[in-house]
Amino acid sequence: MKKAIELAPDSWMPGGKPDPLIRHQHGHIGKSVSRIDGPLKVKGAARFAAEFSPPKMSYAAVAFSTIPKGRIASLDTAAAVAAEGVILVMTHRNAPRMKPMPLFMTNAKAAGGDNLPVMQDDLIHWNGQPIALVLAETQEQADHAKSLIHVYYEAESAVTSLAAAKARGTEPAMFMGEKLKVEIGDADAALAEAPHKVDVTYRTPRHNHNAIELHAATVAWDGDELKVHDASQAVAHTAWSLAQIFEIDEKQVHVTSPYVGGGFGAKCLWQHQVLGAAASRLAGRPVRIALTREGVYRAVGGRSLTEQHVAIGARKDGHFTSIIHTGVTVMSPQNALPEPFIVATRSGYAADTFKLDVEVAYMDMLANTFMRAPGEAVGTFALECAIDELAVELGMDPIELRLRNEPEKDPTQGTPFSSRHIVEAYRAGAERFGWSQRKAPGARREGEWLVGMGCATGTYPYYRLPGGAARMTLTRDGRAKLAVAAHEMGMGTSTVNTQIAAERLGLSLDQVSVEYGDSTLPGVILAGGSQQTAAIGAAVIAAQRLLVTELLKLAGNDSPLAGLSVDEVGGYNGGLAKLDEQDRHESYASILSRAGRNEVTVEAEAPQPMETQHWSMHSYSAIFSEVRVNAVTGETRVSRVLGSFDCGRILNHKTAASQFRGGIIMGLGLALMEETQFDERNGRIMNANLSDYHVPAHLDVPPIEIIWTDIADPHTPMGAHGVGEIGITGTGASVANAVFNATGKRIRDLPLTLDKLM
Repeated sequence: MKKAIELAPDSWMPGGKPDPLIRHQHGHIGKSVSRIDGPLKVKGAARFAAEFSPPKMSYAAVAFSTIPKGRIASLDTAAAVAAEGVILVMTHRNAPRMKPMPLFMTNAKAAGGDNLPVMQDDLIHWNGQPIALVLAETQEQADHAKSLIHVYYEAESAVTSLAAAKARGTEPAMFMGEKLKVEIGDADAALAEAPHKVDVTYRTPRHNHNAIELHAATVAWDGDELKVHDASQAVAHTAWSLAQIFEIDEKQVHVTSPYVGGGFGAKCLWQHQVLGAAASRLAGRPVRIALTREGVYRAVGGRSLTEQHVAIGARKDGHFTSIIHTGVTVMSPQNALPEPFIVATRSGYAADTFKLDVEVAYMDMLANTFMRAPGEAVGTFALECAIDELAVELGMDPIELRLRNEPEKDPTQGTPFSSRHIVEAYRAGAERFGWSQRKAPGARREGEWLVGMGCATGTYPYYRLPGGAARMTLTRDGRAKLAVAAHEMGMGTSTVNTQIAAERLGLSLDQVSVEYGDSTLPGVILAGGSQQTAAIGAAVIAAQRLLVTELLKLAGNDSPLAGLSVDEVGGYNGGLAKLDEQDRHESYASILSRAGRNEVTVEAEAPQPMETQHWSMHSYSAIFSEVRVNAVTGETRVSRVLGSFDCGRILNHKTAASQFRGGIIMGLGLALMEETQFDERNGRIMNANLSDYHVPAHLDVPPIEIIWTDIADPHTPMGAHGVGEIGITGTGASVANAVFNATGKRIRDLPLTLDKLM
């Protein structure tokens, strides 16, 4: 089927005909529009998951295991049960019977971070597994009572180090249902024969999620119906998954998530929502369960460690004869999300031969999960640093080396690119950044500070997952409402989709509203993979066609639109008009009034995303960094960053620039400071707080300049690509390459802490 889709005519594909919104029709697309939800958040009127307060609210606190593997030998909860204000202490002994969570990516609607039974037995699978939940009248009472629980374990031998995991053997990784392994030609032989080569190993550590808004849910049962106010980037998936766990109909679960407070891959379904629902059912009262910062580290997965081998062979002119990118990452036995670090390498550069592979080793630890640009963020660190090393070996400018290996088509799939303008992005970025002023490694010094420049390419796939659907309602007063089960995680979902709907319908922004964050709305849409806007956009295209079809029927033969087809008209000036003859126009108010209708509502599903197999589709970045490294202390400061992006049409300049900057800032953390300290003696995360787990603060963030090509992709909704994850991709390598240019010292092990540079 995949090969048939690749070979089919372009016209058969979604996107085979360019979206009319690629043209600037009414001026909403491409503007800098402030976030619609901004005033609510500034005023404190935007209610997050832990801010709903139904009557008879109770508060939960969770106790976590302190061994990586074994069983609970004894669990003394008597003191906790007797403590003031305690309503319930729930353990495996009294928790209601529940099915395991449906593991994410095992079903179209599955959302679970692991597939373990939740508090159903006495077995321990990782250090930090929830073992008890206390429900009390106040949060303080619940927290105190939790401290009174005494537990003793029978520990079993556990695998808590990479070395031990590899010694037990590895297996090929699967990602999104496909093997990651790619072999084209004999890459090892080509490497051996290459006159110039690099052959090195890079390592990246674990990373933990640290969204500002902690993971929380307010849960209540009404008979056999479950209502969940969640911090979720997958409301429809969560509703279906909870229904499976509690063995009820999907329609009996209602999940809302109007505001998420940052997700980055972590806010799907974890054990805390299930525990809150179970406790609510036992107690017969609403439950608020809000994980502490430490609780997030114990119970919510992050990015897994990697050990990557990169070898590149090249001719004297820089042409790549061989690219080898292999290595190992780790997972727990109860999840299915390896860190796919070779994904960007599959489409980044042309080469005569390829050998790409990810192997998985298993450890007794918390299940890992998606984290912004999973695979690409750390995979480009290795690949792009290796290219920088090869440029030094060749005595060639690293940008020139990259451009000499620019592919004409996808180098491992053979499919044509739908849109690729990374060369333009590099040239514009290099000129704006002042790349021509870059000096030899260690040659620029200002007092104690060594100064260097580095660059790196980022690439992130264009995704449009199945499940996009939308409901569109048009009223007689010329107002429209778009309803879709989408999410607002801070990227401006409601704002940009207001722009899109207004543009398609020919309305002003204040005439359009967007309803979202509710599992009862149309669609099974994930806010992840930088694909939510595309998923909604494709659904809105389908809904608008149905709406126009219905309006043309209502308009009848007495309308200026009489005899026109849906392909001949478009939204214009509060109504419909013939595309090439806008005087043939009738307002929505007129059409509905003559038809005696107060409103028209349509609902449509987006077509299957076959275009992603027909074309090679990606967002691209060229990231430039300038760093200063103190020659005495080894302290590294990034003094400026420029991101030059090729992401198709930029729909909202203000929110897109914010997304690009946010991704770059996460990339600075990845490069310089973020590292989950994992105690290999007992599998415990040691720095489970923001005092010891360092993320960039304001003083760590330099001026960040953002530019983009703004060249539309003719094969995507609105001509746009995702912008959420491309910012972090390439940033780590850009900083590491700048550190080398400043000091002449190559660091291949993140983070780039001062002890490695002294």
